Amino acid sequence: MPKKRSGGGLSATQQAAKFLGVSVLAGALLAGIALPAFGVLGLAAKGSVESFDELPANLKTPPLSQRTTILDADGGQIATVYSRDRTVVELKNISPYMQKAIVAIEDSRFYQHGAVDLKGVLRALNKNVQSSGVAQGASTLTQQYVKNVFVEEAGDDPTKVAQATQQTLGRKIQELKFAIQVEEELGKKKILENYLNITFFGEQAYGVEAAAQRYFSKHAKDLTLPESAMLAGIVQSPSRYDPVNDEAEATKRRNVVLQRMADVGDISQAEADQAKDTPLKLKVSQPKNGCITAVRGASFFCKYVEKVFLNDPVFGKTQEARAKLWNQGGLTIRTTLQPQAQESVQASLKSHVNKSDKVAAAATLVEPGTGRIVGMGQSKPYGYGKNETEYNFSVNAQMGGSNFGFPTGSTFKPFVAAAALEGGKPATQEYSSPYDMPYPSPVQTCSSSPWTNQDGDKVENESESESGPYQLKEAMAKSVNTYFVQMISDIGLCPVVKMTDALHVTQGNGTKLPERPSIALGAVGLSPLTMASAYAAFASRGMYCTPIAIESISQKLGNQRKSLEVPKSTCSRAMTEKTADTVNTLLRGVVDSGTGQQAGLTDRESAGKTGTTDERKNAWFVGYTPNLSGAVWVGSASQKVKMTNITIGGVYRALVYGGQVPGPIWKDAMTGALSGKPVQSFNLVDIPDAPKDRGQDQGDDHGNNGSNPTNGGFISGLTNGGNNGGNPNPTYSLPDGFIQGNNGNGGRR
Repeated sequence: MPKKRSGGGLSATQQAAKFLGVSVLAGALLAGIALPAFGVLGLAAKGSVESFDELPANLKTPPLSQRTTILDADGGQIATVYSRDRTVVELKNISPYMQKAIVAIEDSRFYQHGAVDLKGVLRALNKNVQSSGVAQGASTLTQQYVKNVFVEEAGDDPTKVAQATQQTLGRKIQELKFAIQVEEELGKKKILENYLNITFFGEQAYGVEAAAQRYFSKHAKDLTLPESAMLAGIVQSPSRYDPVNDEAEATKRRNVVLQRMADVGDISQAEADQAKDTPLKLKVSQPKNGCITAVRGASFFCKYVEKVFLNDPVFGKTQEARAKLWNQGGLTIRTTLQPQAQESVQASLKSHVNKSDKVAAAATLVEPGTGRIVGMGQSKPYGYGKNETEYNFSVNAQMGGSNFGFPTGSTFKPFVAAAALEGGKPATQEYSSPYDMPYPSPVQTCSSSPWTNQDGDKVENESESESGPYQLKEAMAKSVNTYFVQMISDIGLCPVVKMTDALHVTQGNGTKLPERPSIALGAVGLSPLTMASAYAAFASRGMYCTPIAIESISQKLGNQRKSLEVPKSTCSRAMTEKTADTVNTLLRGVVDSGTGQQAGLTDRESAGKTGTTDERKNAWFVGYTPNLSGAVWVGSASQKVKMTNITIGGVYRALVYGGQVPGPIWKDAMTGALSGKPVQSFNLVDIPDAPKDRGQDQGDDHGNNGSNPTNGGFISGLTNGGNNGGNPNPTYSLPDGFIQGNNGNGGRR
């Protein structure tokens, strides 16, 4: 016995047979619905049930794209992102007025016919013949749903969208076949639910829930009769009947819907008339899409999360697969960002650097032992206007950063020290450390070809008063250039390369560090996230953990949620505990009595290193406590601003150096982030002082009280000039292409 469909009507098989029979008798009736073209798919010529049956009938319904919500570590919302603003709801959560309104205006015989309305077909054919064109269509709500499925599957590809909406006989026949399948499998109520969730209501709102929120700031289940009629009227032409831009036209259309509801008996004429006299009463909610809307200045972190998703194979084997999943949305992404830490980062940046300053500042905080990124921000807001930027200065180029990262100056020196200690050098290692010297040559590399100083390049300390011999403890506190060049010459370049590999230190463009002695002076471009993560290994007694931004992800598919696999931090031993403890002791001395005194925390142990680069184009402070590591960079993304005689954050600076501007930013950010957190201590080692006081003045990075602040060569400029004189006057140039600026041009910057 043939099946009856929910809501009445013939079975799908009867529908198809009757439709095809009428089509044959009417001389390819369906051709008149859309286009007068014959021969498409052979239907008009054959007019047979067999040719209709040969069409595919397996409609693959993609999951509807929905908004994705990005949360912080405490579950608070950071931002929502979406390709299409949609929240799928069940029919029971859609106002009955809305259900009746959409049926009345789009397909009033929806519950009486099956997949195709034959009376509607004949009516449309008659109209089209009379007008010699396409004056009227005959699509049922089911057929419209099928068309919307095609559009949804096309995504944002304009070619596929055009194909999905083309008015051809072949497309109409295909829609019909799929509509028959949908009627057979889903039934009327589910079709109506799906249609109301998939259709476009204008103003970036897909589905009735998003539309109710956009126009009336309420849920779909709470829509009144006039509100429902207005939304139902928009569907035919979202641009023409847009109530935001043309309230009068939208009101006229709403009233047409109300009258239609009265005509078909869904409401009384009195109810329709009363609703017609009601103003639209819009309460528009602006679209809040994308990381630009993120709270607590977390826009750059939000974009980093997106980049992680689009780049990590855990979310799909190909870039296309990952992008499709991201655009499909419906994700709830819980991140590692801690509100307290993030607020502290942004407050510190704002208090020390203005967004209108010639330079910018970026700061990133990472949790040692877990790799969790708990704070990430910068002084110039995310955006595309004046004093805004879309570049995330805290990360590598692949993850949305500027092209090559930024030269780090003396903050690189702890990596050299760690390599030497790991290779067996004592913490009391002493070198002659003269004021100036030629680069030692040859220096062993990881390959069979040693580096040689073919051009007789020299390296200098900041001032002539900086002349050894020095032991490691004093050399680190004073950041003595020649000491660390001698150290790298002594141990060779390969141990340093292996140490930086273990700490995942790569240039901002993703390439490995060059094997040249001058890397000891921090000439290569690195990112704050790279530096914070590497220093976190010192804090965790030698264990390096890859940085992570995502804790968990769940995805809504229909009415179900499933968990997705997320990238995990991979921890590995980069150095022995003894080496890490020794570096911690050395760097604690930097903030206690060395170049980083302005950055030292007052309520707990801290360690860190300052750095300033050539012509003061970059200034850094990278430091940590046992439970938090942070890196702060200050400079110009273009690498064209020299931070001399400059005002930053409303404060005039004759000379900027690592301990002076980045140091206090780091101190304030860390203090707020750690407030109320456990106070932990380092495992310090005993490093004897040098046997005699050599009487050198303490400098900032290289002696801010040095007697000759202007005589430093290029290398001394890399690690700071004195603050009692003018700019360093470069007398040394690194080989062309060695320093890579963020504009991609090599050479000294």
